[in-house]
Amino acid sequence: MRNIKEIAQLSGVSKSTVSRVISGSGYASQEARDKVLKVIQELQYKPNAVARAMVSQRTHNIGVLIYRREYPVASHPFYGKILDAILASASSMNYSVFVTTDHEMSLRSADFMLEKRVDGLILISRLEQNVIDHIGKFGVPYIMVNGSTDVPGVIHIVNRDQSGGLEAARHLSGLGHKRIFMLAGPQSHRSHHLRLEGFRAYMNGQRVEFGDSDIAYLLSSTFEEGYRMMKEHWEHFRSRAYTAIFGTNDMIALGAMKFLMEHSISVPGQVAVMGFDDNDVASILTPSLTTVRVDTEKMGRLACVMLDKLIRHEPVEETAVELEPELVIRDSTQRF
Repeated sequence: MRNIKEIAQLSGVSKSTVSRVISGSGYASQEARDKVLKVIQELQYKPNAVARAMVSQRTHNIGVLIYRREYPVASHPFYGKILDAILASASSMNYSVFVTTDHEMSLRSADFMLEKRVDGLILISRLEQNVIDHIGKFGVPYIMVNGSTDVPGVIHIVNRDQSGGLEAARHLSGLGHKRIFMLAGPQSHRSHHLRLEGFRAYMNGQRVEFGDSDIAYLLSSTFEEGYRMMKEHWEHFRSRAYTAIFGTNDMIALGAMKFLMEHSISVPGQVAVMGFDDNDVASILTPSLTTVRVDTEKMGRLACVMLDKLIRHEPVEETAVELEPELVIRDSTQRF
C-alpha cells in the first residue's frame, strides 16, 4: 500500500517532511521537496495529482456551492439537473468536484471550499453580496449560474427568464385565455421576479387586464406551496372566473394542478395550467405539463468550460451568457 511512511523511507526524509511537501504548508528544503516529488511520481501516489499540484500550483479540484434557503437543495429538480451536468462535464475534463449546499446564505460553505484549495468555484443560485465579496478576497476564479452580481467582470450564466415569462403569456393569451391567475415564486429570487415581469409586460402590451389582484405571491417555490396558495385563493379564483394558471416554476404549477384535480376541475378542459423549467416530472404526469424549458444541461456544461478557461488564464469572450428558453406545449393547455 502506498502511504506517507513508504514515501518517507524511499525519499530519505521524515514523515513530517513528506506531509509538509504534500500539504504545501510549513518549510521543506528544495532538495527534500525534489526527493519527495520524485518518489511520489515513481509510486504514482494518489493520483499523481498530488505531485502535479505541487509543481503546477493546481489541485484539479473545483468546488460547487448551491445556495438556497428552502429544502430540497441538491435534489431540487432544477438545481439537481445543473449539478448533474457539471459533474459529467468536470469528469470529462479531469476535474474532481467538491459539492456543498447552504440554505443559510453564510460564509461557512465558501470557507470550506477555499480550505480544500480548489482551483475554481461554481456558485449556483442567488448569493448575498457579502458572500461574493468574501470569495473575491482570495483570488480564486468563480462563475455564477442562475444568479448575477453587479461586481464588474464576473461571469454569470443565466436563462432569459423575462423572455420566457413573456412567451408563457403569449401562449396562454394566444389560446384565448383572458382571465389568467399567476402563482409567483419568491420575488427576491431573480428568476421568479423576471418571469413575472415578462408575463406582466406581455399582458399589459396586449391591453389584457392583469394586475396585482391576479397574482398570488408565494413564500417558496415548492409543490406544497403551490398547492397551499391555490387552496388559500380558491374562493377568489372562482369568483373571478379564471380559465388559466401560470406558475413561475413547474413545481408550483403542479401543486396548483393537484388542488384543481382534487376539486374535480378538468385540466385543461376547465382550467389550463402552465409552468416553467421543464423538470422531469412535468412530462410524466397526466395531463403532462405545458412549460418553458430551461437548458440546465447547457448551463452546467458552459460553467465548467468557462471556469476551466479562467483557471488556465485564457481569455473568456463573454461575461454575461444568457440562454434562450423554449416553449414546450403539452396536454395541460388547450384553446379556450
